[in-house]
Amino acid sequence: MKGVILAGGLGSLLLPLTKVTNKHLLPVYDRPMIYYPIQCLVNAGIEDILLVTGGSSAGDFLRLLENGEDFGLARLSYAYQRGEGGIAAALALAENFAQGEKICIVLGDNIIEGSIKKAVQDFEKQERGAKILLKRVEDPERFGVATLEGDKVRKIVEKPSQPESDLAVIGIYMYDSMVFEVINGLEPSERGELEITDVNNAYIEKGVMSSEVLDGWWTDAGTFESLLYASQLVAKGGANKV
Repeated sequence: MKGVILAGGLGSLLLPLTKVTNKHLLPVYDRPMIYYPIQCLVNAGIEDILLVTGGSSAGDFLRLLENGEDFGLARLSYAYQRGEGGIAAALALAENFAQGEKICIVLGDNIIEGSIKKAVQDFEKQERGAKILLKRVEDPERFGVATLEGDKVRKIVEKPSQPESDLAVIGIYMYDSMVFEVINGLEPSERGELEITDVNNAYIEKGVMSSEVLDGWWTDAGTFESLLYASQLVAKGGANKV
């Protein structure tokens, strides 16, 4: 399986810091944010990774990460996203890189305590479809929320005012090669973007979506509050680190 890290976006919730650099290059405790999703994939046994980014700081990733040898990667590739188009639009840039193989996507501001190795191994055995990782949260209305029937994902609702569960869809997704066909068939949302929730719901409608609840803590680092919280969690130990 190959890995894809999505590290674009404007980082507008972290202004003025992101006026001078990409959000994913900001420090989380003692290292750049981008180190954590890379190590997440490496710990799962994935050594062929594509980094999708954009904006004026894109070249800084190459200067920082070079060819990925500090992480033991077999290959670290780069793709440039022009403008803004949503997570699914950024993922579409990975089609040539994937070359028909299954892929595991990690959003660049997601940091976890544990490992996704078991989930990756389970998905490799899954004949077709997709897998999402879930986490029980106290404020599900802030996230895409999954409703389950037994072990089956029935639907995902983005930022519902009245969530049907406390299971948030975190920024780690696994797809087969059908994902690019799904993305090509999407219509932009009201905010003009191709939404990853629409991709996931397309797999749910086909009955080929599996899920797993993540062990350990998880946070994003896309706001000042969550950036500080992530640093505090990492400082206590336990996060994926190189």
